[in-house]
Amino acid sequence: MRALITGGAGFIGSHLAEVLLDRGDHVAVIDDLSTGRFENIQHLKGRPGFSYVLDTIQNRAVMAELVDDADVVFHLAAAVGVRLIIESPVQTIETNVKGTELVLELAAKKRKTVIVASTSEVYGKANVLPFSEDNDIVLGPTSKSRWSYACSKAIDEFLALAYFREKRVPVVIVRFFNTVGPRQTGQYGMVVPNFVRQALSGQPITVFGDGKQSRCFTWVGDAVRAVVALSGRGDAVGQVFNIGSEEEISIADLAYLVKDKTRSDSPVVFVPYDRAYEEGFEDMPRRVPDLSKIHRFVQYQPTVNLSATLDAIIEYYRPRVAQGH
Repeated sequence: MRALITGGAGFIGSHLAEVLLDRGDHVAVIDDLSTGRFENIQHLKGRPGFSYVLDTIQNRAVMAELVDDADVVFHLAAAVGVRLIIESPVQTIETNVKGTELVLELAAKKRKTVIVASTSEVYGKANVLPFSEDNDIVLGPTSKSRWSYACSKAIDEFLALAYFREKRVPVVIVRFFNTVGPRQTGQYGMVVPNFVRQALSGQPITVFGDGKQSRCFTWVGDAVRAVVALSGRGDAVGQVFNIGSEEEISIADLAYLVKDKTRSDSPVVFVPYDRAYEEGFEDMPRRVPDLSKIHRFVQYQPTVNLSATLDAIIEYYRPRVAQGH
């Protein structure tokens, strides 16, 4: 199989590239390195079947050639991270909507399969838990830029399903729930790498809000395995799938768990949302996926629990923090 990964130098994209190469696929990556990092794919250079392009997915000429050469497009390129979304809402909306529109338009010419990466953020402020793929979406007001990411990804989903229904483009939508692992950067507000870096460097571990908000963290290897499995299922086309874990933890408990695992002397400090992000910032109190659908389709079951996931992330970051990276 010939695969194209948009955003392939990103955290999830680089792990996906490894898995596809390991099974003998040809993998092309495109990334503008706005949130991805070249070091994530540097170790793949020279591997048979691997190629990369450093460019934006909004470069039509480049993308037309890459999509034409691919059997399946894993569309992971997106503006991600709460901090980036708050600080650069225009970039968030344009990257997510325009990029997805171009990918689908080009894929439609020869009906190439497209796996569209979405997010648990699309559930917004819904309070019916666990979140099921058919649940209503409840977003906050447009005056809060925090919701622009959720809205832009929801538009991506609507657009992908419209291309499926009207133009018969084979699309599969995956909603990632707090995927974590080695190579994830905390630069844009990702909580686990931030906590680990702070703990290892002896800095205060900063919990935004009261810390009672809870999340379910997913090992990146499990998430990638699920995406690959879905890409090979014809009956998954035109469907939306949650990918995550059902192991729930509060952010405050997560901070203390990281502190304990790193044997850190760092204090855990609580920072009000208004000071961390913007005045009137809203957050989801809980985010828990219903995994029954993806289990039914590909027998998906998380294999790595949170404790083991944190151990792997700490092991990855310990030498990098020690070297000042």
